[in-house]
Amino acid sequence: MKPLFHKVPTSIQSSFEVRHNKEPNFGKIWHYHPELELHYVIKGEGVRFIGDNISNFGSGELILLGENLPHTWRCHEEYYQNKKELDVEAIVIQFLPDCLGKDFIHLPESFQIPKLFEKAKKGMIIHGKTKEMVMEQMKKAPNANHIDKLIILLNILKFLSETEEYTEITASHAFYQSNESDSIRLNKICSYTLSNYKKEITLKEIAAFSNLSVTSFCRYFKLMTKKTYYDFLIEIRISHACRLLIENKVPTEMICFECGFNNVSNFYRHFKKVAGITPMEYKKRYLSN
Repeated sequence: MKPLFHKVPTSIQSSFEVRHNKEPNFGKIWHYHPELELHYVIKGEGVRFIGDNISNFGSGELILLGENLPHTWRCHEEYYQNKKELDVEAIVIQFLPDCLGKDFIHLPESFQIPKLFEKAKKGMIIHGKTKEMVMEQMKKAPNANHIDKLIILLNILKFLSETEEYTEITASHAFYQSNESDSIRLNKICSYTLSNYKKEITLKEIAAFSNLSVTSFCRYFKLMTKKTYYDFLIEIRISHACRLLIENKVPTEMICFECGFNNVSNFYRHFKKVAGITPMEYKKRYLSN
C-alpha cells in the first residue's frame, strides 16, 4: 500500500533525531521518510507493517529500517481505548545517510557503513549480543549531548555494520511515493480490517467502506499493495494467531475461531501457507526457544 510521506522533526543543534517516546499507542499512520530509523520497543504489543511484511511485535524488539521503507507499528485494539494501565514506550533514532558528513561514508575506515545502509533497505531485526549492545547505547542517547551523542551513533553503526545477528524483514526493497488521498484511503482500509478481522469481511462490505465498486476496489487494492485484499486479511489473521499460540492460553483448535477462520482445517491450511509450518510446529519452536 502507498504510505504517507513523514517529515521527521529536526533541530539546528543536532545532526540526527533521538526520541524517548511514552505514549498511549504508536498511532496508526502508514508512512515513510528519507531517514534511516532504529526502533527499540521497550514496552508495547501489536502488529507491525514494514514494506510487504506483516508480523507481530512485542517488548524488547530492535529493528533498523532503511531510507524510504514504509512502516507502522499498530498496537492491539485495547491500546486505543484510553486504558490508563496500557501504554507504550520506545527509543527511536532517525538519521540521514549523510548525517555525519557527505564524505564520512566514503572514508576507507567506513567501508562497512554503506553496506549496512543497503541491507537496511529491506529492514533488519537485530538479535543476540548485538541487540544487547545496541540497546545499551540507545538507552544513553536521549540524555547525551554534543560529541557524546555522536560517539553513541558511531558505536551503534559499528555494532550493526559488523554483525551477522539479524533477520531481513521484507522480500524486496520497497521504495514508495504516494499521494495523500491514496494514503488516507489505505490507512482507513487497514484500520477497518484490524478492527474487524475476527468476523467475516466480504469484498462488497470493504469496497462499500472504501466508496468503490467491488471491481474497482479489487483492482485498486492489488495495484497499491501488490496482493489481493483476501491475502492481506489472511496475513493479519495469521499474525494474531501467532500471538495467541505464543501466549499458550487458548487451545489451538479454538484459536482459529478467535482469528476469524470458520473451521480448523481452513485455519491449518492458511497458517502453513503463510508461516511455512503448522500451528503446532510454530508453538513448539517458540516454546523450545
